[in-house]
Amino acid sequence: MDFGLTGEEKLFRDSVREFAQRHIAPAWERIDEEGRIPPQLIKRMAEQGLFAIPVPEEAGGLGGRFLEAAIAVEEIAYADPAVATAVFTLLNNGWPALAARMRHSGEVEDVIRRVASGDAFLGIASTEPSGGSDVAGESTRAEQRPGGGYSITGEKIFISGVEEVMKTLPWGGGWVLIARTSGSPGDHRGLTLFLAHGRAGGDPLPGIEYSRLDTIGRHGLSTGILRFNGYTRGEEHIIGERDKGFYAALQGFNMARILVAAATIGSARWALDFSKQWLRERRLFGGRPLASFQGVSFRYAELETELEAARLLVYKAAWLADKIYTEGDPLFKPSDLNKPSAMAKLKAPQVAIEVYTEAMKWHGALAYTKDLPLYRGWLGVASYVIGAEGAQNIMKYIVARESLGKEAVKA
Repeated sequence: MDFGLTGEEKLFRDSVREFAQRHIAPAWERIDEEGRIPPQLIKRMAEQGLFAIPVPEEAGGLGGRFLEAAIAVEEIAYADPAVATAVFTLLNNGWPALAARMRHSGEVEDVIRRVASGDAFLGIASTEPSGGSDVAGESTRAEQRPGGGYSITGEKIFISGVEEVMKTLPWGGGWVLIARTSGSPGDHRGLTLFLAHGRAGGDPLPGIEYSRLDTIGRHGLSTGILRFNGYTRGEEHIIGERDKGFYAALQGFNMARILVAAATIGSARWALDFSKQWLRERRLFGGRPLASFQGVSFRYAELETELEAARLLVYKAAWLADKIYTEGDPLFKPSDLNKPSAMAKLKAPQVAIEVYTEAMKWHGALAYTKDLPLYRGWLGVASYVIGAEGAQNIMKYIVARESLGKEAVKA
């Protein structure tokens, strides 16, 4: 077993780190305060090769690996611990990777090329007002039209990138949309994935509207509601196979969860590093540094250990994703990623929240003010404990199901 990065991977990490510290770190607080990632920064990130990394070149991507994508997301989150730019990056790696592997028309390649160039966004439109993490419960309908294609009606909520797609980015882009083509909510059969453009170089497409939600953190990337009313898609916009979108979507979530976990690791690593100097220099009770109190230093040691354990889970899952999707290793199949990706998503955000909670305690009352930026990272990573990319209890269910067997844990 080799726990080290290759020379090429180290060079990649160092180049991303240098870029992120030069272009993202000086701007991250302003990005969070203004609620917007500057388009020129997105363009620079594209020129650095940070989008569509694990997507084959023939599908419009960079032909890289999931491990490289995880490394990139971690380094970007370290530079922007509020994680907006990291989440923008991870979405534009995970969901293009799924779309590329399930494609059957040139529509997908066109969008991915524009994502890779920084002109477009491609995320996921899954969550519904009554559904949450219940993918099988999707009720958005895609009805076949007499003249061909589909008419889609329904509502999605807590969708990332609504403003970037509909207004900000030069070309726009869209989402991998989960809609029901047959059956009833609760039945995992009958779901189909669509490539849903919001904008494709011009005005917003007819039949789709959006509104932005006022989130408590991660402000730089918009989160909002999508409403579909007679929104049309053709057969060429189907990703994968009709009525078999449930299992395809699960593969996409597995990919995305690895990168989500990487983002929270990077943010938490920043919080620990941010606290180091304070713990060494802050003096109390006769001039002793905070680090000299075992209640503080031992807790720091525990958190650093937990963070390293979480990173190993993330990197193992990314390694396995490469075995399955990049290398096509016949010894592995897509469902083998269910448990490792769920473990990474279960562990990493929770550790990140614990790191931020302790870091704010170490800094005392100052951490409850906007003068200290710790709160921005705390609120950013909180979104992935609350439920984005799957609630924590869903991750526990997946791990239990894969370990104990589906029949044993089924209600």
